[in-house]
Amino acid sequence: MQFGPVWRILIAIVGTSIVNEATATAASDPGEKRPEPAVWAAQLIEASPIASVISDPRLPDNPIICVNQPFIELTGYGVDEIIGRNCRFLSGPGTEPWLTERIRQGVRDHQPVLVEILNYKKDGKPFRNAVLIAPIYDETDELLYFLGSQIELLDDQPQISLARRERAATMLKTLSPRQLDVTRMVAQGLRNKQIAAELDLAEKTVKMHRGIVMKKLGLETAADLVRIAVEAGD
Repeated sequence: MQFGPVWRILIAIVGTSIVNEATATAASDPGEKRPEPAVWAAQLIEASPIASVISDPRLPDNPIICVNQPFIELTGYGVDEIIGRNCRFLSGPGTEPWLTERIRQGVRDHQPVLVEILNYKKDGKPFRNAVLIAPIYDETDELLYFLGSQIELLDDQPQISLARRERAATMLKTLSPRQLDVTRMVAQGLRNKQIAAELDLAEKTVKMHRGIVMKKLGLETAADLVRIAVEAGD
């Protein structure tokens, strides 16, 4: 499967605040009761064409609590074999330990991270996996979950291939300077409040720019936005 503007993904996480945007969509009526955070999280990945999971860092070993069908199809594991495990269960003898550590560092620092790592399917078949991990916050900026997306790379696709880098860079060139600033800060793991403070903008204005960027780039989630920014080297 080749990468395209599909989920953000991973990452609608709204700039790494996935839950804020998702819940705003799910409950646009201020008087309407919003679902529990775990339900919001599950809804974020349920319809995504990208293999995705959500883990809970508040539980021992940050276990997976939600998984979508594309992840099941990609790895060959059933739901009962996935829920409750840390994502490293996809590791094997050839998995690069330095890339595993990079993922761990991103989780420790609550920062988005993108790596292309060797993982293994249930039948033992190795595959090159473009993994994106991003934090999910609640409306008070408290860390709730981590969202992880996986894209299997073809044998002829080099690591963070030049073609994908060029494509991502070209997409970002369509943004205004302010929109680009917001996008870069989203990819750095900053929340809306932090971005607003850094750019001396109202938080509402930051959200507006995020929405414009998503629409202009044809992205459906913040995760896609983060992936594009990371691939472009921003």
